[in-house]
Amino acid sequence: MRAAALLALLASLVAGSSAPVAAEPLADTRARVLVWHAYRAAEEQALLELIARFNASQSTYRAEALALPYDAYASKLTAAIPTGHGPDLFVFSQERMAVWARDELLAPLDEDAIESGREFPQAALAALRSGGHLYGLPLSMKCDALYYNRALIQTPPTTSDELEALAIRNTDRAAGRYGLAYEANDFFHHAAWLHGYGGQIFAEPTHRPQLDSSQAIAALAFVRHLALEDRALPEEPSGTLVAQLFNAGKAAMVINGPWFAGEVQGVSYGIAPLPIVSATGLPAAPLLTVEAALVSSRSPVQAGAKALARFLVSTEGAALRARVGRQVVATRSAYTFPDIGNDPLLTAFRAASEKAVPMDNSPAMLSVWEPEKRALVSVLSGANSPTAALAQAQRRMLAMTRISPPVQSPWPYAAIAAMISIAWLAWRRRLSLKRVTARVSTRRGELMRAILYCAPAASSILVLVLVPFAIGIGLSFFHRADGHYTFVGLANFIDILASRDYRVSEPMSFWFTLAVTLLWTVVNVAFHVSIGLGLALLLKNPLLRFKGVYRVLLVIPWAIPNYITALVWKGMFHRQFGAISALLSALHIQPVSWFTGFSTAFAANVMTNTWLGFPFMMVVALGALQSIPQDLYEAADVDGASAWAQFRHITLPLLKPALLPAIILGAVWTFNMFNIVYLVSGGEPGGSTDILVSEAYRWAFQRNEQFGFAAAYSTLIFLFLLGWSAISRRIAREQPLENA
Repeated sequence: MRAAALLALLASLVAGSSAPVAAEPLADTRARVLVWHAYRAAEEQALLELIARFNASQSTYRAEALALPYDAYASKLTAAIPTGHGPDLFVFSQERMAVWARDELLAPLDEDAIESGREFPQAALAALRSGGHLYGLPLSMKCDALYYNRALIQTPPTTSDELEALAIRNTDRAAGRYGLAYEANDFFHHAAWLHGYGGQIFAEPTHRPQLDSSQAIAALAFVRHLALEDRALPEEPSGTLVAQLFNAGKAAMVINGPWFAGEVQGVSYGIAPLPIVSATGLPAAPLLTVEAALVSSRSPVQAGAKALARFLVSTEGAALRARVGRQVVATRSAYTFPDIGNDPLLTAFRAASEKAVPMDNSPAMLSVWEPEKRALVSVLSGANSPTAALAQAQRRMLAMTRISPPVQSPWPYAAIAAMISIAWLAWRRRLSLKRVTARVSTRRGELMRAILYCAPAASSILVLVLVPFAIGIGLSFFHRADGHYTFVGLANFIDILASRDYRVSEPMSFWFTLAVTLLWTVVNVAFHVSIGLGLALLLKNPLLRFKGVYRVLLVIPWAIPNYITALVWKGMFHRQFGAISALLSALHIQPVSWFTGFSTAFAANVMTNTWLGFPFMMVVALGALQSIPQDLYEAADVDGASAWAQFRHITLPLLKPALLPAIILGAVWTFNMFNIVYLVSGGEPGGSTDILVSEAYRWAFQRNEQFGFAAAYSTLIFLFLLGWSAISRRIAREQPLENA
């Protein structure tokens, strides 16, 4: 049997060796060109099809696409490109182009400038230039135009007076119908009226912001008249609400961009350019954003990336993007195809783009959005006049683009830090030298084993906590301007504590924000403890049925991620369409505009955070209550003690050891509860409900990327919490003595 098996095995090997071997496919040795984009749906499909055509058209390069979430797209680019791990080619609008060009993250495309001048509109090319260089090839152009429902409006308005008359005629607020719907609180959509009244965002040739010009005030007064006097605009408009109203036939006209066409369903509509402003005779010129193919300066295959960029903007590439992706392409020759040149959507927005104003691509433009949005919200809610709101916006803008503090020498600070460190180490050594020496001499082996056991955790803490913490502290002594850091010593701390660029009573002041943060923490913790303890006492009742069900239901708010809860509550607080307003209307109470006043916006934040925070306190209190001996209550009953006396002299003292650490921890959590403030009120009105941590975030990512200033804010937050920690440790240390 063994011999037969051996012969069979040999025969199979011989047969296998003589059989023909299938040829393996050769590996693709072409140089890879990585493309980053944030497209979705039809636009992504068009890009992927073009990449497949590019790969098939040549044998040198192989392009691959990677889709990223839009919200994190810019930050990922800024972080990845300098390290050499970013894309070779990426698609982005021109809004950050000058910043990236200044930081040498983009490769210039000057060799394509001559051909581009014949193929693309000059406005699109101007948006992609910085410092005399062309840094991108324009893919598509996006700006606002006027959508109108053909069933309600046969002829679109040509002047702002006609627009206002049509809006009033088609408004019936009782029926929920509006003549005009758009995100009036978004500066991108408001900029058309600013330009129509002759205003500018930046004054030339100084390029200084002029948000409070007379033209800007007139433009804001016009929109205020539409919203508050004509009442032709929906309150607290959002993109989702505008789409819902238009699709339901409850909005006669909408101001929006080409992307809005993909949201329209079941409505016969037309598109027209925005009208001429009757008061000035100037067209309402929207902002023009140009989506471009940009090449990374760190790319090892720049030639391939540039070749792909030229392919994307070629006549073939532009035609496919127009047909499949429904993009308003910048390539002129694509419109020679009849199906593209006669497309009503594409031709309408192409005509609108000819009157649009290219968005400024300077770093200061990134700081415009927040002060302008706050001004729009305050005026449209009736909380402020256009003059006062824009004056505050101008002060806010100047503070956000503040002049760099004087450069200082870092050596005196380094010497002081070294002396403090040496003194602290000497003090610690003096306290523990004898004890450590005695233990090391007798238990050296155990000490080494303990060090080995703790090494992984200690290394993780060092890398993930201590190193970033030290970098953050160090960054607070620097100022970032034009992409470079300069050492300014304590200037950031002095500017913050002195409120140098704004009044102490204004929301941007550190002291105002600190007061709001303390109020926020105290009110929230008080509600968390009182509601949590009250529910725990109810659930402890032995006669209560279905306690298990109640416990599960009451813990659900804590189990759901807080950002989801925040977004749900944000929708519930909507003035016209929120659930809370519907409840108030059912009770014959006038609905509240929650985010137009400090008290109501603060209350909205507190209600949301209370919903999230009371389950934690309830669980802690319930566990502590179950550990209290029942004999104590029985003895108190025998002595004739009332329920209040039992709670005061038995329940509360025995709950303190468990509740005190929970309160301390809850206070720290609430002090830094970023998600609720940022997502529910957004700091409205005018930034007055922001807390310290959300203010630090805005300085870092929404106010000209002043990372040093934000780091100084964070350092002050740390020092405040460090003091609170010291106080709470003393309270906790004294607690056992009190119980004893």
